[in-house]
Order: sequence, then C-alpha cells, then structure tokens
Amino acid sequence: MTLTSFGPANTIARAAETHPLTWRLRDDGEPIWLEEYERKDGYTAARKALAQLSQDEIVQTVKDSGLKGRGGAGFPTGVKWGLMPKDESMNIRYLLCNADEMEPNTWKDRMLMEQQPHLLIEGMLISARALKAYRGYIFLRGEYTTAARHLNRAVEEAKAAGLLGKNILGSGFDFELFVHTGAGRYICGEETALINSLEGRRANPRSKPPFPAAVGVWGKPTCVNNVETLCNVPAIVGNGIDWYKGLAREGSEDHGTKLMGFSGKVKNPGLWELPFGVTARELFEDYAGGMRDGYTLKCWQPGGAGTGFLLPEHLEAQMYAGGIAKVGTRMGTGLAMAVDNTVNMVSLLRNMEEFFARESCGFCTPCRDGLPWSVKLLRALENRQGTQADIDTLLGLVGFLGPGKTFCAHAPGAVEPLGSAIKYFREEFEAGIAPVGAANLAPGFGQPRPIPAGA
Repeated sequence: MTLTSFGPANTIARAAETHPLTWRLRDDGEPIWLEEYERKDGYTAARKALAQLSQDEIVQTVKDSGLKGRGGAGFPTGVKWGLMPKDESMNIRYLLCNADEMEPNTWKDRMLMEQQPHLLIEGMLISARALKAYRGYIFLRGEYTTAARHLNRAVEEAKAAGLLGKNILGSGFDFELFVHTGAGRYICGEETALINSLEGRRANPRSKPPFPAAVGVWGKPTCVNNVETLCNVPAIVGNGIDWYKGLAREGSEDHGTKLMGFSGKVKNPGLWELPFGVTARELFEDYAGGMRDGYTLKCWQPGGAGTGFLLPEHLEAQMYAGGIAKVGTRMGTGLAMAVDNTVNMVSLLRNMEEFFARESCGFCTPCRDGLPWSVKLLRALENRQGTQADIDTLLGLVGFLGPGKTFCAHAPGAVEPLGSAIKYFREEFEAGIAPVGAANLAPGFGQPRPIPAGA
C-alpha cells in the first residue's frame, strides 16, 4: 500500500499542521507504540481535554469544527454527540467505534489501526469524556487480525500509563476500553446491527426510533462513530476550530482532511491524506498516476462498491460530499476504484450484487428477495441468455430497493451502482439479450414480469 501526502505521489514529507491523521507515520510502516506516540505529541490533546475543558465544551468544539462521519454517511459528528441525553442520572453510557470495515475497495481504517492504534485510543478517550461514557468498545472486523493484535497491545500500554481505567490522569474520569472482534458481516457496518452483534444477537438492524443515543447497547445511551472520525478528534481539540476549517480547499463545504485512495489498474494504487475539495482528477492523475500502460479509464466509483459509477469527464468534480453529489452519486468512503476498458459491466455488476445479496441480513423482503433476483437476471445477461424484460426488471429493482424503500441503507447502496451502470452502459446489458427463439435456453428465466414504475 502506498501512503503519501499533499504533494505528488513521490512526496513523503508530512507535517502536523497539514496532516493530522498521518504526520506521525513511520516510513517503514511499523506501528507507533506509546513511547514514540507521546514523543510526537500523543495524548497532549487528551490531557488538555481532561484538565481544561468541560464535557460540553468538547462537544461544542467538535460541532463547530464541522467534523462529519468518515464511514460513508457523513452525518455531523458534533450533532450526533449532542443527541446523547443530558440527564445526569443516566450514568451508564457507551462509546462504540465502528471498525467493521467491509466496504469493497476500502481499507483506510485498517491502516490507522495497524500503524497508529494510540491515535484511535486518544480519540476515543476524548470522545468518551465529552459523552460521559464510562466504557468503550472497538467493534473490529474479524479478518483484521493484525489490527486486533496492535490495538490490544496499545490498550494495555495505555492502561499501564494511566491513560485508561480509573481516575485517568487524576481527572476523576473513568474509562475502560475493549477490542471486540466480530464475525465478519458487512451489515455490521450499520450501527444498530453492530449493537445487536455486540450484544450477542443476530446482526439485524433495529427499528429507529428509538435511536442509539437514547436506547443503544444493553438499553443504555450509546454513540457509534467510525475509526477515521474518532482519529480526527485529538487534532481538533489540540489545534482549534479555525485551523481545522482552514485545511480544506476553497469551494469545499466539508472541513478538514480525508483519507482518499484509488484502486484498480492504476500505476500507483494507494491511500493519501488530502484536503477536502481536491478534484478527482488530481487524485487520479497526480497521486494514482493514471491508468497503467495499455489500459484506459472506462468509469470509476468515488467511494466504495455502494456508490454509483461515474465517467472520465466527471473527474473534474471536487472530492467532498456536495461536489460528488453534483455529478450524481455519493462520496462514500472516499476510496475510489478505476474500471478499465477491458471490464464488462454486466460481469462486474453481477459480482457486486452477489456480494450484496450474500451480505443482506434478510430482515426485510425487498432486500432479501430483490438482491438475489438481480443476481439471477444479471447472470442471464452475462451468459447472453437474457431478455429485454430482464433489463426493465433490473431498473424496476433499482427503484423498488432505493432510499426509503427498505429497513436500512444496505439495499439502496447495493442498487446505486447497478442503476448507474445501466444508465451509462446500457448497450452492454442489451448485448446479453438472447437471440429471438433462444431465450428458453436459460432454465428458470423466461419472461419475468417487470416491476411497475414507482412501485
């Protein structure tokens, strides 16, 4: 994995003033343990938060900074914190770190946990102080075994140094932190499904309201934040609101920096900390180096498999939520994927929808039945045994499984790339229609009834 910074892809220099997430990283990629982390100003912000700031002041600082969730949804972090109850009698509260990073083409949180575990711990300590949470859990994707090992070691180091546990640094604040490895399900990225899994239940999303801030893990007030989100907190508390807002490029409505990347057949696939507002073309050409020799860019996704496809002309878009929304999709996790000219879009979508269908919790009918149905139709088109009605049905499913039509956001994310692929590359789907009289060669397909428009 390549990790560079603001400059071109061959630049290594990083500065605390411009790279709050990555300036401490070692060039050899080894993890930064407590002694080195503290030499690099680690836990300075936590000491400030515990000694000089009230809980409400920390919440207001994060709210005023404009920090938004970095897991893909982009909800304002300070607003989310403000939803926690003010009633002091509710003294059992939890802070959960969503580290179930299972979005295809996304690996940013893994780097932070493997190489800077104490940055996450410090972010959780400050956040717990703000939320009056006495216990925290890092809900970690089960396959991230190296991250689990490094996080557990860092937790023990922090305990031994008096940075976790009882009466932290003489402040009177108590906070315990545990690493919990999950079974590896995509749906656990949904915060209420994560809570169910942490409790030992099946990972199904819960009905909202009540929201986790009121009734969360074990029925107590709970806040769930993403890894990268929490890792931004120490720098905001330490350096202030104006500094944080000044990091983004002009024109960006989002503040601070973001871990962004590019995968696919690019010359320099990697991960970089960049200011919000850089153009996708900068990310693609200056950092990822453009396409490898012999390949051309066919299309790209801006932030994981659950975001819509965009064309090469959309590379002028700025990388922030509103900038990507202007060209018709979501920024998501900010880790883009380049699709080259050799890829058949029907085959690519069949592969994606198989993943999403397999990872559905099966709780609601549109998702449970609609996603496997899309796989069945895509497989027919891939084998050139489809019908025109199959394409019509796929478009119907895009609407039927869209936002607000299912219990959680799993199905809308799954069909967004499908809808955009048909929009931009319909001829490839039509190429999968069987010749007249040959459609009956596909057992089990025939002429499926299209879903009525607007259903």
